[in-house]
Order: sequence, then structure tokens, then C-alpha cells
Amino acid sequence: MKEKIAEMLLDIEAVKLSPQKPFTWASGWKSPIYCDNRKALSYPQVRNYVRDAYVEVIKKEFAEVEVIAGVATGAIAQGALVAQALDLPMVYVRSSAKAHGMTNLVEGVVKAGQKVVVIEDLISTGGSSLKAVQALREMGCEVLGLVAIFSYNFDVANQNFTQENCKLLTLSDYEVLTQIGLQKGFITENDFDNLKKWRENPNTWGQ
Repeated sequence: MKEKIAEMLLDIEAVKLSPQKPFTWASGWKSPIYCDNRKALSYPQVRNYVRDAYVEVIKKEFAEVEVIAGVATGAIAQGALVAQALDLPMVYVRSSAKAHGMTNLVEGVVKAGQKVVVIEDLISTGGSSLKAVQALREMGCEVLGLVAIFSYNFDVANQNFTQENCKLLTLSDYEVLTQIGLQKGFITENDFDNLKKWRENPNTWGQ
């Protein structure tokens, strides 16, 4: 599954690998990879495969789930697709509380004590994802874990999820994707080495 999703993301350019012409992230980091998993929604075959992969993981690892929660904005649509497939209620968690009306942070209906699985599209450091987890916990929900399409597998992200006692599962990840990229000719051996170096020191790479 991880290999298939990695290949799909590369094929539709949801993930772009460009070690020679790096991207600049909002954080200021220079990066040889750019990820926009929302593109998967535009390709029915990919969209359905990703949805089914989410469902398979959730049924196996979180069978007692009662509510699906998507993280705004990238995982709202994925959360809805997964909730529909599982015939479960769905909510989504904003990045910040709405400034008017009910000032909701969590949109939809979820009750204290309900078992929730959080859906995310991408994990970098895990900060925004864990804010969503915390928001649900503060409402009295039991967060069983979080499932994302892709993770860069940064040590800081894994440490953050461990510290917050939140199980993290991903449908694919950086190591698998770069291997597939090499195998399928998206990158060269030299590019692969460069990508490995970035993964080891992303904050100083390219300087």
C-alpha cells in the first residue's frame, strides 16, 4: 500500500521532487520536495484508493471508532470520504476558533466520551495536527489516533506524537516515496543522496 500510494502521488505530481531547484517552505526552509495531497481529490482512481487505504487502516487499528475528524483544510474532504465509507459521523477541526457566531473550533456534532480518529493529509512537525487532537480531547473525546496520507518522518514529529500519547499511522512516507522515485526514474542516484541529506538536516540543507 505504501509503495502504491507513493507512486500515485508522484504520478499526479501531488508530490514533486526537485533537488536541483529546491522549493522554499513558509518556514523559510529550502526543500527538495513539495507535497500537495489535495491534488489526489482531482483523480477519482487515486482518490478512491486513498480513501480505501484509510478505511483499511482504521478498521484494522481503530475498530471501535465512533467519529471521524478531518483537520482543516487539507483533510476535510478526505475525512468526509472516509466517514461516508465507514458510515460514521464526521466533524472537522479548524486551525483556530471562528471569530464570529458560535466561535467554534470543532465544526459538526461530537460528544464527550466518543471515540474519534483524526484524518490528516500531511505530517511535517505534527504541530497543527496535534492542536486538532488537543481540541477534541478538551471536548472530552477519546482520540484513538491519527491517520495521514504522508509523513516526512521527521524525528521531531515522531517525538511530538509520542509526547502527546497519540498514535500516528501514515499511508505512505518519505523513505518509501524516495525509493519509489528512484526505482521509477523520477530522480537519479545523485538526487536520491541529496534527498537523504535533506531529510537528515532539513533546517540547514541548501544554505
